[in-house]
Amino acid sequence: MNRLIDKLAIMLICFIGFGFSENFLTPVVGFLVSATVSAAAQMFTGKKISAVLIFAYSALCGIFPAFFCAIPLMLYDALWEKKYWLILPAITVLFQLDKLAEHQFIISAVGMIVSIIIYMRVSKLEETVRILTSLRDEITEKNIRLSDKNQRLAEAQDNEIYLAALRERNRIAREIHDNVGHMLTRSLLQSGALIILNKDENLKEPLESLKNTLDSAMNGIRESVHDIRDDSIDLKKVIEESISSVDERFHVELDYDAGQNIPGKIKLCAAGIVKEGLSNAVKHSSGNRISIIFREHPTFYQLMIEDNGNCKNISENGMGLKNMEERADSVGGRISFTPSENGFRIFMSARKEL
Repeated sequence: MNRLIDKLAIMLICFIGFGFSENFLTPVVGFLVSATVSAAAQMFTGKKISAVLIFAYSALCGIFPAFFCAIPLMLYDALWEKKYWLILPAITVLFQLDKLAEHQFIISAVGMIVSIIIYMRVSKLEETVRILTSLRDEITEKNIRLSDKNQRLAEAQDNEIYLAALRERNRIAREIHDNVGHMLTRSLLQSGALIILNKDENLKEPLESLKNTLDSAMNGIRESVHDIRDDSIDLKKVIEESISSVDERFHVELDYDAGQNIPGKIKLCAAGIVKEGLSNAVKHSSGNRISIIFREHPTFYQLMIEDNGNCKNISENGMGLKNMEERADSVGGRISFTPSENGFRIFMSARKEL
């Protein structure tokens, strides 16, 4: 847009020069031809045709001296082509100065100076805009990268906090099991011994009540410890640890998409099936790739393990498959095994407890 506005200003100077012509037709034709050539040169900027058009118009100045009045406009286009020498053919007009009014020559010379000044101003402005645009894009890209790094850092921090919480849960579970659990077990044994040794009928019922209370407390602590331990299992980390122990000849891909509130029994079931499935693949599969998918859906959990090897040697009555079936049954899930010449697939699904 800036270039078009500048051209209008230069064309006004050219129009003044054409106004000093002795006849009417030549300046009109010259003005229209120069405007057309300039528009075409701008349209094809950077292409050979643009340079040819400017050179051709400059050459016409030797035939029609009045056309020299539009040389400032041609110079402006030639400068944008980085080929100012394209207007050199217009020098031939010097041999026909008698056909060009003095005012026209002076106005054209002034117009050429104005064209150079305008070009330098606009080119510097566009270069500044280009630099600023490049700088803006670079800053935007860096901001996006910084945002991604901050997000990954925040996720890593959240993961560290989560893992620290799991470790603390495990520690608390061990403390309860090793200290409170042992003390309650000892108290249960002592209360049982007192009941056996007691001869006083009045103490029999209180001692039985004490033993029942201790037994209930022991069961409650045992359940709490199991719940804490189950919650402290990081299923994704357990699966990744299982993958890290797989033979190097296998490339294992994990697609894990589940939340953190997975029941402990589901975690234990899935972890056991993954370990058993990887073990079977390493022992029996002739492939080199294993895919593991664990997903949480609105009403059920889904686990799939698949390799790309020939699995003819796997027996449907093998202990490994039986163990996986028992694990799936323990959580009310269903598991299927699909052997083929292209690989072996294990698919397990378990409903959520709503």
